[in-house]
Amino acid sequence: MGDTDPGHEPGAAETARRIASGRASAREVTAAALARIAERDHDLNAFSVVLERSATAEAAARDAALVDGAEPGPLHGVPVAIKEELDVAGCVTTFGGRGNSRPVAEDGEVVRRLREAGAVVVGKTTMPEFGAWPYTESDDRGITRNPWDRTRTPGGSSGGTAVAVSSGMVPVGLGGDGGGSIRIPSACCGLFGLKPQRGRVTTAPHPHLWWSLGTVGPLARSVLDSAVVYDVIRGSTDTDLHRAGRTGSFVAAARREPGRLRIGWTTRPVTPGVRPDPQHVQAVADTVRLLAELGHDVVEVDPGYPDPTAAFVPQFFGGIRAEAEAVEHYERLERRTRQTYRLGSWVTPRVLDKAMRMTETVSEKANRVFDRVDVLLTPVTAHRPPTTGVLVGARTPAGAALRSLPAIAYAALWNVAGNPAASVPRGIGVDQLPLAVQLVGPTDGEERLLSLSAQLEAADPWPLLAPAQPR
Repeated sequence: MGDTDPGHEPGAAETARRIASGRASAREVTAAALARIAERDHDLNAFSVVLERSATAEAAARDAALVDGAEPGPLHGVPVAIKEELDVAGCVTTFGGRGNSRPVAEDGEVVRRLREAGAVVVGKTTMPEFGAWPYTESDDRGITRNPWDRTRTPGGSSGGTAVAVSSGMVPVGLGGDGGGSIRIPSACCGLFGLKPQRGRVTTAPHPHLWWSLGTVGPLARSVLDSAVVYDVIRGSTDTDLHRAGRTGSFVAAARREPGRLRIGWTTRPVTPGVRPDPQHVQAVADTVRLLAELGHDVVEVDPGYPDPTAAFVPQFFGGIRAEAEAVEHYERLERRTRQTYRLGSWVTPRVLDKAMRMTETVSEKANRVFDRVDVLLTPVTAHRPPTTGVLVGARTPAGAALRSLPAIAYAALWNVAGNPAASVPRGIGVDQLPLAVQLVGPTDGEERLLSLSAQLEAADPWPLLAPAQPR
């Protein structure tokens, strides 16, 4: 089998080890990644920009540094993909649309940290405009397709990154999560996706991402790969609106046993009127049994979910309006985005201040469940990955919001509350698409989630790559 055959691409941590030990070179690894992108992305549409020339030069510089005796970084020579909303020097930060046309001069802080750790940036990935919806479809880039089944969506808004990683084009990539946008595509594509604690990862040069809602983080094929990237990018700057509490090494957490935990589970969604797919209910039940076998105390709980609407909705509209006002060409934005902008005219600074105060109330109420349990287990989404074209048939904000409810029914609360939450793969469903569950931790509880997720991964390994599809 050739170098571009699915199932034979190592993850981020293993790739870095191979390069550091001399078993592979950054140039070879980057060339192979670029070849896979050229071979696989034509019918997946994961990448909006492929940086072949600059990535090849960057990989050569990584190899030259090793020859000169430099100490390899934790991601030395690892090809990475970056979601469109994050700044990459020399690229237009499109936010998934046509509103900007001028390339940015500098990397955003998380991209700078990746490069400092030795990563090679190979391209930017697709997203719905401004990440407003949990399906990766846009007027500018069209439809991004799930590598497990090209008739289905990969979710969103970090859908392009999810597809790039799940299809094996790159070992790991960066996304963002303002209402489930790391966890939803991870669940749809069979990846491990941890939304970090609010303020854990800087949003610089921007002080915030949709005020209290948005976070930045990796989508990965293993818990360890996610931890390696987080140890590189985490940490706030002086310009960040939010700051998380202190934690230890995430890599160390992924490598240690979690100990005996109190784990509460529920399949009740936060959003009224939404019913979970039976396969998701079964995935939770199967995980409950496995956790009990691993020695944990597992009980069904009523989390007493607070209603996050009054905190979430103003920040959603406020985030869209702020990003729309910052682009160079407002008139080029999608019709639905411009409608959303107008519908959000009621979100004044005073309304946003009230929403931020409401966020604190929601967080306090949501976290009461952790007085009784150490981790909360739920589905990630209510529905299975829908057929592509979800947004094509929903041309208004109201229609798009209605179609989005099953995707965010379990996820968005934890953006308001700020807690870390992870999508953990749990096998394959009867429809041959990935299954997943969500693990939610207390404030600053990423280490606990990483240890527990790694234990589940070791006890019941998941497929690391989507199977090859017929052309």
